[in-house]
Amino acid sequence: MKVLVTGAAGFVGHHVARRLAETKQCDVLGVDNLSPYYDVALKRARLEQLAPLEKFRFLQADFADAEKFPALVAHFKPEYVVHLGAQPGVRHSMENPAAYTRANLDGFATVLEACRQTRPKHLVFASSSSVYGAGAKPPFREDDNTDQPLSYYAATKKANELMAHSYALNHGLNATGLRFFTVYGPWGRPDMAPTIFARAICEGTPLKLFNGGKNLRDFTYIDDIVDGVVKVLLYPPPPNPAEIGSTPWPPRIFNLGHHRPVETLLFVRMLEQLLERPAKTELLPPQPGDMFETCADLTRIQAAIGFAPKVPLEEGLRRFVAWFREYYRL
Repeated sequence: MKVLVTGAAGFVGHHVARRLAETKQCDVLGVDNLSPYYDVALKRARLEQLAPLEKFRFLQADFADAEKFPALVAHFKPEYVVHLGAQPGVRHSMENPAAYTRANLDGFATVLEACRQTRPKHLVFASSSSVYGAGAKPPFREDDNTDQPLSYYAATKKANELMAHSYALNHGLNATGLRFFTVYGPWGRPDMAPTIFARAICEGTPLKLFNGGKNLRDFTYIDDIVDGVVKVLLYPPPPNPAEIGSTPWPPRIFNLGHHRPVETLLFVRMLEQLLERPAKTELLPPQPGDMFETCADLTRIQAAIGFAPKVPLEEGLRRFVAWFREYYRL
């Protein structure tokens, strides 16, 4: 089968494309515009890992290009689409909202329109635990109110869920949104906590911990995320019995996390042990846009596809540190 993966040079996209291509049952086309939001060399290094795979091809392209991207999709004719491309970063969205409008709003609209025209069996797209926002009480459940996002990034991800809902109802598009919870692991983004913390510890520079390091995060290892994405992808929503032959169900929304929140300061202590170096911590007040705690309720996705995270934080961090030391030579 033919699968299109956007954001294939990104952290999650790289791993998903690899898993699909390695099955040798999928022809995978990865697209990415190689945005300079963070070091493009890391993105190219990820692509180098994918290049030897017989079932993987890469095309540098911008999914937000409303003229060219739909034509690309129409030419490839994917049976499945995994949309992982986006402008990430909670704090950066406060400084450069235009980038989020283009990639996460205009870009997702272009992806939806391309899927409307080409009719894949299933579109799976990345949402975020950030959508839960103010007033959310852990563990977060998919039917919780998500009308109070704390950042513009979160607002764009909430908008993506609503946009997909509209396309499902109006155009019969099969879609599923996945709310990722703090993904970490080898080939992770340099702007995320594991790499920022590990680099600061290795270089002996002050490590800034907002909210005094008391924030709790549901760290989820990349292999568990990939398991969830691939299983969900291959099981589209069933037909709506009330609308046989026409409109499917509205898009499913699933949490994809680990359900084991860990305090940021404890996370740093675990990294200290693995790196065998002390951290110089600087405890700061809460950061605007940050949530105090994230924790995924996994009841819905467990019932749908039998998803259960397998990699404990201790093992996942060990694998991350081994990659970090090799890649950054620290």
